[in-house]
Amino acid sequence: MLIKRKSIEQAESSRRPARKPKFAPVTLSEQDGVRYLHFGTEWVQGAMRIRKPDWPELEYAQQMMAWMLFIDQPRAIAQLGLGAATLTKACYRHFPEASVTAVELNPAVTAICASMFKLPPEDERLRVLEMDALDFVLDDANHGRFDVLQCDLYDATARGPVLDTPEFYRACEACLADGGIMTVNLFGDHPSFAKNIKAMRFAFDQVICLPEVHDGNVVALCFKDRPDLDPARLAARAAAIAAATKLPAKAWLKGLQAGLQAG
Repeated sequence: MLIKRKSIEQAESSRRPARKPKFAPVTLSEQDGVRYLHFGTEWVQGAMRIRKPDWPELEYAQQMMAWMLFIDQPRAIAQLGLGAATLTKACYRHFPEASVTAVELNPAVTAICASMFKLPPEDERLRVLEMDALDFVLDDANHGRFDVLQCDLYDATARGPVLDTPEFYRACEACLADGGIMTVNLFGDHPSFAKNIKAMRFAFDQVICLPEVHDGNVVALCFKDRPDLDPARLAARAAAIAAATKLPAKAWLKGLQAGLQAG
């Protein structure tokens, strides 16, 4: 995501001889009670308030759960890109009847989420798969399995999602069950934005973008089927979510309405 904060390890690593690791180094920073995940740069890849480890600290991460306005009791949720395990932990906590699957290519990210970001151990509901997200969504065994996909796939360069083709988004759409929704973190002021939106609209029945937050983050909601946008139903649902979870669902609804007007 487009927030810069210098990592603790960055100054030291700059003094060491340059190496070419398979993955960018996983580094940390902390400020004002919040721990941040980096991939060796100032770009933030995730955050956790240390006293509230299951709370989605960053506003864009909260928006990534705006699918809750439409899906009350998901049975299966998948997170493409673990980050700081923010969405994985939130879904695991709020939906005890749902299976939660996280897909992460870099084993160092999974390890640091377990040691520094309070990622729970795997159990009958929680799986963390070490694999490429593209391979995951292309696997026929995953098609039609998930009510929710949450996609936040960035590398250390933060130049836009690392997977952004129509074929990728078509495969994501295929992984959703009837009525399923995918949320995607995008950079609204980056050239990658228009490319991703075009590819999403090729793959999904409807795409609605929430207002930009932070330093450019835009969350897109991608619907497998045309959603029920009845204002009274959505308002009641937003109020129930806010009361039960403290998540800003009423703000999501306003953003949704603004996104619909913007087209």
